[in-house]
Amino acid sequence: MADQQPEADLQLAEAFARIQADVDARFDAFLPIPDDSRARLVEAMRYAVIGGGKRVRPLLTVTTAALYNVDRDLAERAGCAVEAIHAYSLIHDDLPCMDDDDLRHGKPTVHKAFDVATAVLAGDALHALAFEILSMPETSGDPYVRAELIETLASASGFGGMAGGQMMDIMAEGADYDLHTITRLQQLKTGALLGAAVEMGAILGRVPRDQRGHLHNFARDIGLAFQIADDLLDVEGDEASTGKALRKDQGAGKATFVSLMGVEQARDQAKALVEQAIGHLAIYGSEADLLRALARFIVYRDR
Repeated sequence: MADQQPEADLQLAEAFARIQADVDARFDAFLPIPDDSRARLVEAMRYAVIGGGKRVRPLLTVTTAALYNVDRDLAERAGCAVEAIHAYSLIHDDLPCMDDDDLRHGKPTVHKAFDVATAVLAGDALHALAFEILSMPETSGDPYVRAELIETLASASGFGGMAGGQMMDIMAEGADYDLHTITRLQQLKTGALLGAAVEMGAILGRVPRDQRGHLHNFARDIGLAFQIADDLLDVEGDEASTGKALRKDQGAGKATFVSLMGVEQARDQAKALVEQAIGHLAIYGSEADLLRALARFIVYRDR
């Protein structure tokens, strides 16, 4: 195992470099700047989605799809749809009426670089772009596959997923949330979209719903591990590395995994979740090594 880990880390680094370049190129093609008064809106959209972010979600989609020999072009398109939803959520989360952040990915947030109204519209337009991409025949020639992709991403994005989790997070300030409630909040706010990224790869691979349980469990566990790692970074991280403001939850009096469990127990829990997630991939051989490495990255990342 020790001999395999450096190789897995190199494979993951190469995969991140490739998906980051490919996603940037695709958004560049999806978002040509029009020669009219909409230009500022599209410039703001491009600012939000090109040249920033780890691209964990599209990499999850592409890597899961590869298990079932899905054409990478199709998987990248679906991954861009997930990333568009993620980017829109960050634009809106950063607004003065939400988290009121000035920095994202090491650069001014969209409402700071442009203005609040443009940021709202950029988020709205990226939300629409995600479903436009999934509805295109180029994403899948099968209308049933396209419909299931849309259903999955919509479900993960709405009140039963990411938006619902964000509402719970807004209500958390000054609330007495216990560990069960925080877990539910994060399963919706963070985990739902990560889960959709994995499931959409399986949908492209035409895996029946009743045969995706192991992938669903994998995504659930890495989603919670991802958020615990985020909470740890918020306490221990460096703003220069993370590219965003830290320790805001503590200042707002919000309960987190770290505040409820303590640093060491939270770190141990994240590691246990990752090992549990990897266990759900036991039915695969070496073809799932990149997914395993990605799960470990979630805990050991520094941003």
